[in-house]
Amino acid sequence: MSARIAHRLFRPAATAVVVAAVAGTVLLPMSAQAATSDDAQRPLVMEMGTPAPNGPLTRGGAAETFELTVSNPTQQAQAFHPWMLGDATGASPLRTNDVTFEVEPVSAPATTYNVGHQDGGWQGYFYPAGKNASAGFDVPANGKLTWKVTIGLGANYPTNDGDFRLTATSLNGEVAQNHQASHTFKADPEIKAGHLKTWFEKKPGSTMDGPNDRQYLDLHYQATGDGVFSSALTTRLQLSYAGPQVKTPAFFVQGLIDGRWQDLKVDYDSVVLPAVPKGFGSASGVRTLPLRINLGVKTQIKKVTPITAEVRVSLASGNTYPFDGATAQFALGPIDEGTAPATKPSAKPTGTPSAKPGTSASAVGNANPVSAAGNANLTTTSATGSLAHTGADSNTGLYAGIAAALVTLGAAVAWLGARRRRTSSM
Repeated sequence: MSARIAHRLFRPAATAVVVAAVAGTVLLPMSAQAATSDDAQRPLVMEMGTPAPNGPLTRGGAAETFELTVSNPTQQAQAFHPWMLGDATGASPLRTNDVTFEVEPVSAPATTYNVGHQDGGWQGYFYPAGKNASAGFDVPANGKLTWKVTIGLGANYPTNDGDFRLTATSLNGEVAQNHQASHTFKADPEIKAGHLKTWFEKKPGSTMDGPNDRQYLDLHYQATGDGVFSSALTTRLQLSYAGPQVKTPAFFVQGLIDGRWQDLKVDYDSVVLPAVPKGFGSASGVRTLPLRINLGVKTQIKKVTPITAEVRVSLASGNTYPFDGATAQFALGPIDEGTAPATKPSAKPTGTPSAKPGTSASAVGNANPVSAAGNANLTTTSATGSLAHTGADSNTGLYAGIAAALVTLGAAVAWLGARRRRTSSM
């Protein structure tokens, strides 16, 4: 085994999550938008008519209707698997019921439609009635099929999201990118769109030099723009290191909550941090959670080792695809190299970071933010943020049995050029 292999706590989850609104739960194929440079193999052409009554959408209000047409200019019938991708301008990912969606055939076979979400974005899709969701339509040679599509905003469409962009394409890549169709629906009231900012701040002692069996980090959250998150936010922490694999790295993670260090819950192979309550917005200021990361009693790390801390933030429910995150690097190693710590870290708040007791894990004024490092879209699911003992020094420890190979984060279905990815640089 290479001595430079990176060992990770996190195991990627499935990248497609679809919740059917009409015909049960469905997982879409992962072959969507298969890459090809030959557009002749993707001959279908999409068209979206002018929406009527062609006004702005309001939450829980009137919807807009338009005709969606797919044309086949070739001399033979072509398969077609309709796929509608929706993305909002703003801070919050969309949940399944944030957008209303209906499809009615005009010059097409009887149709069943469903809605869901994937990679943090909303989606709608439809297929021949009475068939499996993976079934497609046959578009006749030199012919076309037409449907009437109705789109609206749900009553709980996030207040920190604005205009809604809808792109029409094909799930199985039968439509070239330059033959897709799209329309941006204005949302009323108009908002100033913002985003979530998440970043680490290293505390004194969190350096990359010298033996240190304990490190301190502050994790900050800040929202910009109008509106608030209508769901609580869940954050998962992953620690990883590069070097020879050991059976029990045994890290021990605590958060400073209500003025005292408390053990944080471990869910499978990541640490679940306390939730950010729903209603979090720009008026909430900067929310700070001090973290203390220790080497456990039974750690087999015997020398100073570079550690990477990585957090991923998602909605607590409805659409748990992470949409923001941050990374930080520091070093851990026994103070007397070659000898593991003799005792479990104290639960008393000695060496407490600068946050005042009683304000940790809650709004902290309007502190100046530090730039986030490595924010990215990441693939995982989320769990509850309750607190419990980590068990980091037992056989069910946080890092026991970490895989010996670098876990490559699961790539989501290839997104369309028209689809905006959600990052912290919004």
